[in-house]
Amino acid sequence: MTQEELDALMAGELDDMPTNTTDDALLMDADDETMEESLIDSDALDIEKDKATSQLMHEYRPSSTMSWPPPPPTDDHKMVHQLDDVTKDSELKATEVFDKLETINTFMMSAEDDTKMVAKQVASNIALFETLVAKFPKIEQFQKALDDNQMMKNHVENILMNTQMTQDEVMMIMDVMQYQDIHRQKIERVINVMRALSKYMNALFEGKKDDDKRVGSAVHIHGDTSTEDVVSSEDIEALIASLGKK
Repeated sequence: MTQEELDALMAGELDDMPTNTTDDALLMDADDETMEESLIDSDALDIEKDKATSQLMHEYRPSSTMSWPPPPPTDDHKMVHQLDDVTKDSELKATEVFDKLETINTFMMSAEDDTKMVAKQVASNIALFETLVAKFPKIEQFQKALDDNQMMKNHVENILMNTQMTQDEVMMIMDVMQYQDIHRQKIERVINVMRALSKYMNALFEGKKDDDKRVGSAVHIHGDTSTEDVVSSEDIEALIASLGKK
């Protein structure tokens, strides 16, 4: 090969290089577009699956005559979620009840103090009218006022006694409400046990392979009792034989 032929060959290869580079770039762009379309299709499929699952979960209606299928894992059926709501709501309501009882007890203590002041004044009136009746026995108004104040004293004593009994009842209610906190602690202990069991079961059934990399399960397997609508091997052979006769 002469020098001129070698130079011509090298010049031809250099001329072909941009063309090859352009072709490679086009192929890479096509591959990228294909991968992007595949990713988009996969994402769209996942979104559709999530929508379908969410729709089925929200369309579920419990029935007292059916024990299967179990309710879907929505917020209304998650056991720990529901128990957490129970403990939270019960604690809030118990706090409100304690506050109301404390307010009632404060009012009753104030009423007791006022009643004692009234009783003191009534006792002073009785002492005064007893003196007046002793000095002026013929004046009926003094005797009537004395009788009225003595009757008032009895009513005031009853009010004072009822006020004190009400305070005692409020304290007893507060003692009873302490059991509500004990029940809340028991529920929280149950929640902790359930969470521990859930973590244990998840760890027990954990696999080395991701779920999205696993092979899909067969819908119908030979020997299933719920495959009446599936075509059997005998039916397939009969169909092939009938097609062969035609």
